[in-house]
Amino acid sequence: MPSLVVIGAQWGDEGKGKLVDYLTAGADWVARFQGGNNAGHTLVVNGVKTKLRLIPSGILHPHTRCAMGAGVVIDPQVLRDEMAALGKSGVTVSPTRLFIDRDAHLILGYHVAIDRAREQRAGKAKIGTTGLGIGPAYEDRAARCGVRLADLTAPTELRERLQALVEEKNKYLTLVLNSEPISFDSVWASVELARAELLPFMANVSNLLEEASVHQQKIVFEGAQGTLLDQAHGTVPFVTSSNTIAGAAATGCGLGPKRIQYVLGVAKAYVTRVGSGPFPTEMEQATAHEVRERGAEYGTVTGRPRSCGWFDAVALKRAVRLNGLDGIALTKLDVLRGLPKIKVCVKYLLDGKELNDAPALASEYARVVPQYVEFDGFDEDLAGVTKWHHLPRNARFYISTLAEIVGCPVTMLSFGAERDSTLFSSQGAFEQNFMPQQGV
Repeated sequence: MPSLVVIGAQWGDEGKGKLVDYLTAGADWVARFQGGNNAGHTLVVNGVKTKLRLIPSGILHPHTRCAMGAGVVIDPQVLRDEMAALGKSGVTVSPTRLFIDRDAHLILGYHVAIDRAREQRAGKAKIGTTGLGIGPAYEDRAARCGVRLADLTAPTELRERLQALVEEKNKYLTLVLNSEPISFDSVWASVELARAELLPFMANVSNLLEEASVHQQKIVFEGAQGTLLDQAHGTVPFVTSSNTIAGAAATGCGLGPKRIQYVLGVAKAYVTRVGSGPFPTEMEQATAHEVRERGAEYGTVTGRPRSCGWFDAVALKRAVRLNGLDGIALTKLDVLRGLPKIKVCVKYLLDGKELNDAPALASEYARVVPQYVEFDGFDEDLAGVTKWHHLPRNARFYISTLAEIVGCPVTMLSFGAERDSTLFSSQGAFEQNFMPQQGV
């Protein structure tokens, strides 16, 4: 059973959506295993952009079934709007194509209110959350007081529990966060909406994927955000609220880790970061502006400009280890075209001492001094390149050296938003299993 996990190997926004869309062309299933609508994937097919926040990127392939695992937190209104937008563009989202795990938790109004009130109260110390309620929803899951999709099947029982819960949340909002309370009626209205709109999609995703595995069907597991934003192993506290690394695919979808055969990490040919937190390899202002505009480096969900930096091999080595990467898909190589020199950070210095990994404290991470090697740039246009050996010589040298430094082969290359601007290396045989028509 070919099963492939696609994760972000940097701070998110690496282009995972495009790669998942591409790789699910020959897949039977695509399963989202963590995160919420704070993650956005932009797909471009025949010049038409599709922006997704919750629904797996394989939805554009009519034969591919999409699953949302128990590790995902769902805002019912956002999911409803996303379904409607896809429907208007001719993409069918029905209970025969989309399956939402019964144990997935819901984001309700008080989660959003708490998220935003906390950030406002934090002032300059804010962590840069999107304010969409994702963190508080995961907190309630850990505290065993969250609302799962399955809870909607017992509305009388749920209503009584929610009344007490809203009362408790309002005390926190008003007495601790000095914010406005939220009405129970508005919360219950969103629950009723979810009952009507989402219950037809409820499924036991763990069972469905296990059955698919037994029958040798092809499954792509789709991650959101990036490795360096992992709730446990990222740049704490400037992280997301879920586990973003490959191991979370098993827990988020309810499968044993032996069901995962291959892990593909997606990384840009440079790095970006949005929100707060340390970012050692940030480019000088003029170069960062040029890269940002060329690469359209603005958040899919928030529209916030992303900070741009040189490729950080120290951070990517960490991602290789944390995820057990089998291969790297390198994206946006075309954005570097025309730069006379391209830098790569190969080690960190902290107080004059070389580090073999990222420091644990964000305050120390902010003080590391990156040590670079420089590569000659390339001027050739990558548009129309269909073979790996047709890439510019300097670009090939850059790619092969990155792979050597981080200890993981670059098996796929993307240099544009469209599906056809994607190449496999000779080592990308496993990934090609997921394409209807194979060939390099």
